[in-house]
Amino acid sequence: MRAAMLKKIPVTDLKLGMYIEKVVGSWLASPFWQKHILLERLEDLQRVQASSVKEVWIDVSKSRIIAHQGVAAGQDEDEDEDDGAEEEAVGAVPDSTASAAAPAPAVAQRAPRIPRAPLSSIAPVSLDRELKQASVLIKKSRDAVHSMFTEARMGKAVAVEDAMPLVEEISESVMRNAGAMIGLARLKTADDYTYMHSVAVCALMIALGKQLKLDDEQIRQAGLAGLLHDIGKMAVPPPILNKPGKLTDEEFNAVKQHPSQGHQMLLETPGMPDAALDVCLHHHEKIDGTGYPEGLKGGQISVFARMGAICDVYDAITSNRPYKQGWCPAESLRRMAEWSKGHFDEHMFAAFIKCIGIYPVGTLVRLKSERLGVVVEQASGQSLIKPKVRVFYSARARSYVRPELVDLASAAVTDSIVAREDAAAWDLKDIDRYWSGATEFA
Repeated sequence: MRAAMLKKIPVTDLKLGMYIEKVVGSWLASPFWQKHILLERLEDLQRVQASSVKEVWIDVSKSRIIAHQGVAAGQDEDEDEDDGAEEEAVGAVPDSTASAAAPAPAVAQRAPRIPRAPLSSIAPVSLDRELKQASVLIKKSRDAVHSMFTEARMGKAVAVEDAMPLVEEISESVMRNAGAMIGLARLKTADDYTYMHSVAVCALMIALGKQLKLDDEQIRQAGLAGLLHDIGKMAVPPPILNKPGKLTDEEFNAVKQHPSQGHQMLLETPGMPDAALDVCLHHHEKIDGTGYPEGLKGGQISVFARMGAICDVYDAITSNRPYKQGWCPAESLRRMAEWSKGHFDEHMFAAFIKCIGIYPVGTLVRLKSERLGVVVEQASGQSLIKPKVRVFYSARARSYVRPELVDLASAAVTDSIVAREDAAAWDLKDIDRYWSGATEFA
């Protein structure tokens, strides 16, 4: 086995055949979802050179430089024929006919392991400030999970080290403002559901882990478990998975196999944490023992699996699915509260409500002043019944008014929430634009 030979080079020096071990900087800046990639296609080389990434670490021992690729690399052929310069930049690939007694190549350099900052040290920011970065992260996360799950469908094992940079970025976003990432992840289309559901459950698991005061490593493991909990859906035939109508008993039984199938997929991945294996297999178990696949009950269900059950159901019922429209966040919590005694750990469900609020971001509410508004933020440390609301409609006049942000926790504000409302009952369209950043307000 070759020893790793890692060197840091500017992206302008990259050539086809080089193996990128990692980019220098944020995973978000990388045009690839994987942590590592062998540059075999001109398209990939051009993508990384056109990105905001300035430097990368390459692994010389895994690189296979393609000869006479000057034009492909965007250089003149005359400039690319300096074999000595190429060897200095990348290192020679050992000849298979070389003596077996030859010493193994020395490690040129080791990519520094940048210590991850404690999650508790990440300063909170306003929802408006986090929305822009969370929006970029959502799009890249969706593409990453799509690629990861597609490879799983084709029988390729999931690489934990490729998934963790995504979990880390989502963790940091949730620590800055959980409402942004969780809210945006809810705005998935029916076509995106399987992939964005995994991103949403990852974010919800991280937020709940923080509320439960888990340590940083446990929070990251909870996030990874959320990201991979539904990977077994890749073993379900797409016509069943995407069926717009009610499933037959036979089809539902096929869907119910996905925890066991996903668990088997993850077992084939070296280094897969126990928490991810557990949540994948047990996120459909219920406290009263009526869940599946093993019918576990009460204390037989782990903390991580109890977390997964709550986060999975919340995102599922708030999302638009091929066969039904999602409920609003507050209505979903009300329904889950009715089920909590038999389905969920009641103390953990109470913690879940505390972390996303009684009126989660995106909930339509009516105020005492007879104005309607959308909850845009639950300020940390403030009363759960006094979020920030962007009002935009007069219930009395049944007409739109100039949007105004009202902080119900402010001592200067006497207004308060009197009820949750249904947008369809008021014939209101696209109320998410009042909080999602899709529209700018003064």
